[in-house]
This record gives sequence, C-alpha cells and structure tokens, in this order.
Amino acid sequence: MAVTRNEQPGFAADDDVPIPYMARTRDYYAAIGYTEPYRWAHHVGAPFQPLRKPLAQARLAIVTTAAPFDPAKGDQGPGAPYNGGAKFYQVYDGDSALPHDLRISHIAYDRIHTTAEDGNCWFPLPQLLRFAADGRIGEVAPRFFGAPTNRSHRVTIETDAPAILARCRADRVDAVVLVPNCPVCHQTVSLVARHLEANGISTVVMGCAKDIVEHAAVPRFLFSDFPLGNSAGKPRDPTSQAFTLELALRLLDSAPGPQTTVQSPLRWRDDASWKRDYNNVAAMSPEELARRRRDFDAQKQRARAIRDGAA
Repeated sequence: MAVTRNEQPGFAADDDVPIPYMARTRDYYAAIGYTEPYRWAHHVGAPFQPLRKPLAQARLAIVTTAAPFDPAKGDQGPGAPYNGGAKFYQVYDGDSALPHDLRISHIAYDRIHTTAEDGNCWFPLPQLLRFAADGRIGEVAPRFFGAPTNRSHRVTIETDAPAILARCRADRVDAVVLVPNCPVCHQTVSLVARHLEANGISTVVMGCAKDIVEHAAVPRFLFSDFPLGNSAGKPRDPTSQAFTLELALRLLDSAPGPQTTVQSPLRWRDDASWKRDYNNVAAMSPEELARRRRDFDAQKQRARAIRDGAA
C-alpha cells in the first residue's frame, strides 16, 4: 500500500525551509502596486581573505544596520511600527567601550514573531567584548560601524562600503562581523563584506535571510533560521546569543574558501508555521494591502524629507 505524503515517517513539513525573502518581497510590492520587480544583487563568486592571524590575536569590529536611538524621531521602542523617520543615510561609528542603545524600528524586521525587545539579538557587541575578556579573540576594535540600509546597490558599493573600509583600516581591523536585520539589510552587509574581503579584511555575515545573502555571494555566512531581527540569537537568551556568535567565530577561522555557509542547529521553535507569515500576500485582504500601500507611501515621503535634509 502506498504511503501518502502526510504519512511519511519523521518528515518535516514541506514549508519548514528557509523563507524565500526575495520572492516574498517581490510579490508583496507587486501586490501593493509597485509592479517593477527589484533586482537583488547577484554574484556567482566571492572574494576570500583567510584570517591573517589566530583569532586569539585578532582585532574584530562589528558592522550593524541598527540605528542609534533618537527620542526626537518618534516611536522606536519594542513592537513599534515601521518608522522611516528613524533611518540613517550615512555611515556612522560608535565607541566600542561605551554602552549603546541601537534600535531597528526603521527597517522591515519580522514584527509578527519578534518584538525587538533585546538589542543583543541584532547588536552582539557586549558578547564580543566578553569573548575578548575571555581570550577567545584578541580584542574588539575601538569602533563599530553603522551601514545604511540602501536599496541602491551603487550607493552601497561606491559610497558606504569604501567608507567602512577606510574606518576599518584606520582602526587596524583584522576581521569584521556583519549583522543585518531586514531583507535589504542582508543585501547591504553582503555587498560591504565583499568589498572588505576584496581589500584584505576577513568577514563573516550573521543573518536570517539565506536566499539574499547567498544570491549576493559572500565569503562566509552563518545562517540562523530565525525571524528577521534575530541574527545574533534569540531574545532574552544569552546562551543562544553566545552560541550564535561562537559559531560565527568558528566559521571566520575555519572556512575553507569563499561562499561557505554554516547553518546554526538552533530552531526558533518546534512549530515552523511562523515562516508562513512574513509579507505573505496570500494571507492579506485587499483592504489590508491598500492600507499598507498608503502607509508605505507616507513613510517614503517622510524618509525622503529626512534624506534630502541630510544630504
């Protein structure tokens, strides 16, 4: 007697796979009226710089797409709706020796399945400092760097990536850990990683959007199958966060060549139904799509005004 698909012993659900963010994003924007599909960065090869010294002697920096909290820029707290007014448009840096309050309200993280309550999920500086104190790495670079999330490949490649490279060189950085949040964030840090690696600085991307990062082709990628906004581990779970960063460091040290992806064994939860929700137009009514179009247009206008003012 034939065994039906649902009776296969021990098989996972068919949709318990990495979320196809490029397809979801394309379908979502088409559904709200933006019919010209976005072209994601695509390469078939990647530069590769082996780590020049043992991790225990190396100086590491972090690149983040999170934004410094500014109380003048509206709601940026846990669970805040998308806030285009909190975006930044130029590379920034921060003192690694000081505490920082970085938020992700300005980007499209998974607002259904995570609330952005724990900054350690997207900014692993405290954990990296602990690793330095324990001798796991040589030291943390004096500064970390913020990479603007930009849909323009050209701006990222020609402006932002070189600016981050210059800062890394000034700080004599040996390797960089890049931590994205939203879909475009994953593309941004992938392009930055490629630029750093081509110029002699080893990198590892920690992320949750596997399709986008591998499409762009990076030297090293640690994939955590978590909702967007949790690239550095689960919220309020220091063990998960330490383990995730440790996996990234192992990959940084041991990758045999470019385009090496390692998947974390950690699961968000046993039930993978959460993967069905992110920008899934099949689950949205026409009224919901129309509301989202209005909200998106309003946020675009607000962000454009801020960008023009910062230029």
